[in-house]
Amino acid sequence: MRMPRNQDALHRCDSDNPIDRSDGACHNAPAVVDELVARLGDALGTDRVLSEPDELLVYECDGLTYHKSRPRAVVFPQSTEEVSNVLRILADHDVPFVARGAGTGLSGGAVAQANSVIIELARMNRILKIDYENQLAVVEPGVINVVLSQAVADRGYFYAPDPSSQTSCTLGGNVAENAGGPHCLKYGMTTNHILGLEVVLPNGEIIELGGEVETVGYDLRGVFVGSEGMFGIATKITVRLTRRPQAVKTLLADFTSVVEASQAVSDIIAAGILPAALEMMDNATIRAVEASVFAAGNPTDAAAVLIVELDGFENALVAEAERITDICRANGARTVRQARNEAERAQIWAGRKGAFGAMGRISPDLMIQDAVVPRSKLPDILGEILKIGQRLNLTIANVFHAGDGNLHPNLMFDARDPAQVERVKQASEEIMHLCVQAGGSITGEHGVGLDKINYMPLIFTQADIDAMARVRACFDPDNRCNPGKVLPIRRCRAF
Repeated sequence: MRMPRNQDALHRCDSDNPIDRSDGACHNAPAVVDELVARLGDALGTDRVLSEPDELLVYECDGLTYHKSRPRAVVFPQSTEEVSNVLRILADHDVPFVARGAGTGLSGGAVAQANSVIIELARMNRILKIDYENQLAVVEPGVINVVLSQAVADRGYFYAPDPSSQTSCTLGGNVAENAGGPHCLKYGMTTNHILGLEVVLPNGEIIELGGEVETVGYDLRGVFVGSEGMFGIATKITVRLTRRPQAVKTLLADFTSVVEASQAVSDIIAAGILPAALEMMDNATIRAVEASVFAAGNPTDAAAVLIVELDGFENALVAEAERITDICRANGARTVRQARNEAERAQIWAGRKGAFGAMGRISPDLMIQDAVVPRSKLPDILGEILKIGQRLNLTIANVFHAGDGNLHPNLMFDARDPAQVERVKQASEEIMHLCVQAGGSITGEHGVGLDKINYMPLIFTQADIDAMARVRACFDPDNRCNPGKVLPIRRCRAF
């Protein structure tokens, strides 16, 4: 691996805030000539290179539509070798790039800053190997999360990380963001389920990080997972498969107070019970869900509902379900019902995982924030978030992974109204400060990307950020791999 070149050779850009530019590009960088598109077309075929403005419009944002910037071009490689060839061409032209899968990310991480080329990996969607004996699978980055679990279900296995977007998000994107999901409370994040990676570095070099067995040396696999596309492109992913539990019990409790529901969360964990998932939705979210195609039968007058899922051995779950029911009732739950069969369980989860989609019934635009706080601080934090919304005249709906304190405040607004956009910016900043002051962090699973780059100094010193930049430079010495993300170091390059 190449050592980083002298960072002084990179000249700083005059902009104070890279995400305020409509095009995301440094103004002193000359335009990329059409020769680049021609070379990419020669390498992949012209049908796998997009460069016309109307074609690029689809790729100007990810799932967080707040940040938009059109790429220079979009290419569709179908193999590791093609990815390597593309990156060598881009290196020859000194052009930056961004890897992209389904584009479901919620931090602006797949937005093409600095006139970048998007490497679209959705066509690399094969499951290459399933090894039940060693409980692993090897997949390409474009494989949809839930497709892997479906492929191994008949043999009694599943892939544990399950983001709410699992029916559309890709495993490559999950690796980039270290995705979580409702069941990460018990099973852990993506990093806990990745054994090895084949990675193409920005200069086109292909390397292996980790593997099917335990490897020696530095844990570069662990460093790469969650690096938000800034170290290279994963083209093969070796994942750990998990045996399906013998039994599953899913409970739904409704409360007349968010504070009481939050206290029930803390009491369940304090009782020594570790649910597979422990989720909460507030009243605004419940009403949106019940008015949508994701309706799950939640009472629309409830201030909050808790979804508690247990899995393991049948005999143990009976006692745990009874204990959780008692805890919820002691904290004011009006009703606690248990799914009687798989159909009822699926309906409960459809309501939870369809919550973000249902928000479209409330407003045309949505800013989905993501922060994490200690569980014990949930009641106070949720109350303060409600006050922020009231003071700034914004509707804020909360749906989140209550078990590990991972909040997802959803700010409703109309992007056509500049005044609302400014209030959303202010509310987002206040929520981030609030969560950090409570001992939390600025993101639980969505990543930093563009959206939270300016909040990094809230939790990291300049020395911390400089250390991260040096690690990044080991993988990407020329600063071409997903530039302008995560690290609040505004650098600009001539290309």
